[in-house]
Amino acid sequence: MSAGMIIGLMSFLFLFFGVIGVPVAFAIIASVLVATLFTEISLPSMVGQLFNGINSVPLMAVPFFLLAGELMASTNITERIIRLANSLVGHIRSGLAQVNTVFSLFFAGMSGSSTADVAAATRILAPQMKNEGYHPAFTAALIAATATLANIVPPSIMAIIYGASGGVSIIGIFLGGIIPGILIAGGFMVYCFFFQAPPIRKQRSTFVEISQAAKRAALPLMIPFIIMGGILSGWFTPTEAGMIAVVYTICVAIPVLKKSHLRHLHKDFMNAGVLYSVPLICVAAASAFGWMIAYLKAPEVVSGYIERFAGTNPILIMFLVILMFIVVGQFVDAVPAIIIFMPIVISLVELGNINPVHMGVIVIITLAFGLITPPYGLALLLASGLSKVRFKDALLQCLPMYGVFIITLTIVVFFPDTVLYLPKVFMPESVGCFVGPEGGYICP
Repeated sequence: MSAGMIIGLMSFLFLFFGVIGVPVAFAIIASVLVATLFTEISLPSMVGQLFNGINSVPLMAVPFFLLAGELMASTNITERIIRLANSLVGHIRSGLAQVNTVFSLFFAGMSGSSTADVAAATRILAPQMKNEGYHPAFTAALIAATATLANIVPPSIMAIIYGASGGVSIIGIFLGGIIPGILIAGGFMVYCFFFQAPPIRKQRSTFVEISQAAKRAALPLMIPFIIMGGILSGWFTPTEAGMIAVVYTICVAIPVLKKSHLRHLHKDFMNAGVLYSVPLICVAAASAFGWMIAYLKAPEVVSGYIERFAGTNPILIMFLVILMFIVVGQFVDAVPAIIIFMPIVISLVELGNINPVHMGVIVIITLAFGLITPPYGLALLLASGLSKVRFKDALLQCLPMYGVFIITLTIVVFFPDTVLYLPKVFMPESVGCFVGPEGGYICP
């Protein structure tokens, strides 16, 4: 059987198993093992590839950031952050919608998990927004859309997966996601200001009220500064940063803010373990799938097709990648999608001479977009389920927000410095800069 037929069979089996209800990870594993029978690769070696996919130190950062998010969601830390966001932007037109966006931006810097963001915002903000006259479907749509920021703003779990599987600087992707994340948050705030404004308007908070809210939220808000400051200063790696975030939350934040929660820590550890098991098995399965695709030389075939259509034009290549991942993100979870298509992305980066960090941020934004697009739309499904509204109604309210992602992706493609500026300033080596003969950095 030819390589093309094997790839076709593997893809068909994956889709078939998915349609009949087999969990994604097991559908991927089954399709890979069946395809292996038509190659010279032995089944034991392919099982070994499943293990190799998760045998990565950078991936250890994922459970620690999930645990940090779980710890914060289980205490009153999220309520303090919401109060701070309310004091900062609650007086603006569409106040609670603005608070939701700012809260998600703050919370994204601590958890890196969209599901944790959706759960926290729905529990606290959804009832308040309903009382102020917001349509429940709009509330669910906004919570889901703003929760995608957790995958773009550091510490992003998607960035860790992308960097670990593609050999790209995780620190570079962390820094590169900051400006696009702020652009997306700003886009949501502008949309809510003009198109979703209940009649309720609040008074501007005084400086004293803002100071008090900032003081109450100071301990949890130190987490992103500790994480990024420690990484940029070289004190610890992204994996160690996740450990530091957990230790800080358990030893400092929780004893000061909610000491009684210490007796319930075992539940947070168990919940984080369950949450981590899902992406972990997906990483293993997708690694084997991606390895098989690379073995069958699919990246060369795909890059050949794209080269005939777009040549080596990096702009066209990046837009084709965006289109590809928009389609993929509608059916496949972000973690396996990144790993499965990583060999193809690497070949396209080389074809267009694109900076790997630039491409990584584009892929992550596009897959984050997939969290609110049907039929998969995990964040939108979760938000609508927790808000007890129909998925169709939440989807209709979410459609105008798609424009924010499309505009941001267009800006990021045409203006690479929206991604590369901060890495060049704080960590030049992460984007390929090197020390010149006369000192200073030279960036290609």
